[in-house]
Amino acid sequence: MAKYKLEYIWLDGYTPVPNIRGKTLVKEFSSFPKLEDLPLWGFDGSSTRQAEGHSSDCVLKPVSSYPDPTVKNGVIVLNEVMHPDGTPHSTNARATIIDDPGTWFGFEQEYFLYSEGRPLGFPAAGFPPPQGPYYTGVGYQFVGDIAREIVNTHLDYCLEAGINHEGINAEVAKGQWEFQIFGKGSKTAADQMWVARYLLVRLCEKYKVDVNFHCKPLGMDVDWNGSGMHSNFSTEYMRSVGGKEYFEKLMAAFDKYKNEHIAVYGPDNHMRLTGLHETQSIDKFNYGVANRGASIRVPHSFVKNGYKGYLEDRRPNSQGDPYKIASRILQTIQTVPTK
Repeated sequence: MAKYKLEYIWLDGYTPVPNIRGKTLVKEFSSFPKLEDLPLWGFDGSSTRQAEGHSSDCVLKPVSSYPDPTVKNGVIVLNEVMHPDGTPHSTNARATIIDDPGTWFGFEQEYFLYSEGRPLGFPAAGFPPPQGPYYTGVGYQFVGDIAREIVNTHLDYCLEAGINHEGINAEVAKGQWEFQIFGKGSKTAADQMWVARYLLVRLCEKYKVDVNFHCKPLGMDVDWNGSGMHSNFSTEYMRSVGGKEYFEKLMAAFDKYKNEHIAVYGPDNHMRLTGLHETQSIDKFNYGVANRGASIRVPHSFVKNGYKGYLEDRRPNSQGDPYKIASRILQTIQTVPTK
């Protein structure tokens, strides 16, 4: 028997963006524990805006687990928050996702690394040279001295944890980066995105660096790109049947429910979706082949394959909850008949 350090993590009740919380449970197992071996646990919901003090017990229900590459016998345990009677808590957005193993999601997480109140590489006052050479940049003048160490270490941590991390790149603004997570099954990518965020934020602690996920941290009045979380999606029907007629009905549904999508695509999106910096205006919906300024970008491969494959919703922002994004996309898709 060995003692395993189980790091239970969950999302709290803060709005408009939940925080990741975590605490450690030590238990003995004869080998690396399986998900079904992990017990329910509890926490004080009155300290996380999830309960009143007179009845503060909330329950943590393990839904996925990952080896922690930074801790001996460490396990990261991702949880849904439940009421003591076993029903999902109102803050439990994961419970709203339609469970569909044939749905695939890919999330492209952009973010800024911040130190001393400004993006890494920014001078103490003013701005660095305009954006242009920073995207996929190489060299100290473009990416600095610790950012690449952070993002490469984060990549290694994710891969060692079994997260389907698909790549990284420096982004358009200085101090801005991106990583991509892909998963098969309607909840898989969203689960892994939250764990990947957790690993990144925790890693940055030792560098005295913060991860700024705000979609427009430099403000909307300056000529610097914001941060998105472009969401690629496909269902079994989109991949195997598809067709132009179905695609056009699907886009009509996305147009019809555009306000419902924007409502869960991350706070302050009006600052980012301005029609500038590769975005469509927040009050409009459009789509286009290879159009990075559209609400939904249609890949060339999708059209060439008989309108089959995946689509990219470019409206979700970097602070968006992937659970809520996945849930809303699937709700809209379900309104479109396939027969």
